[in-house]
Amino acid sequence: MSKATPLQRYAIALSVALLMTACSQSQVENSADSAADPGHASGEHGSGSSAGLPAGRIAAGEARAQVKGKATGQSCIDCHGADGNKPIDPTYPKLGGQYGDYLAHSLQAYRAGDRQHALMTPQATDLSDQDIADLAAYFGSRPTQLRDLHGLK
Repeated sequence: MSKATPLQRYAIALSVALLMTACSQSQVENSADSAADPGHASGEHGSGSSAGLPAGRIAAGEARAQVKGKATGQSCIDCHGADGNKPIDPTYPKLGGQYGDYLAHSLQAYRAGDRQHALMTPQATDLSDQDIADLAAYFGSRPTQLRDLHGLK
């Protein structure tokens, strides 16, 4: 792999600066919205996530993660571990510390049948929007064992 040229490094730095500015502006706008409407941050007046779900409740998610599903007789923690970090099968993902919105979108896709897995699709079928938000909040709040693979060869 060749080293970046000065022009390429400049383009990367400029892109990062623009992205950081856009993100900072978005955070300022979100903070202003939350200050003007305290219910906005807690999910009382709309969604608590990009998945269009209500705000997730960590304690409710922890309780829901222990409920045995009708479809498989398994709970979330039976397959993924108590904190989502000890899956019983190496092909099952670690959920602990994963982005809550990613988890919510994934569960919604399983529920809708847009994402297929022999166990997860039927397991997610009966989840409500609040269940999904709660599970996403719980597993997203757990310690993570996820690692960034960027730069590994």
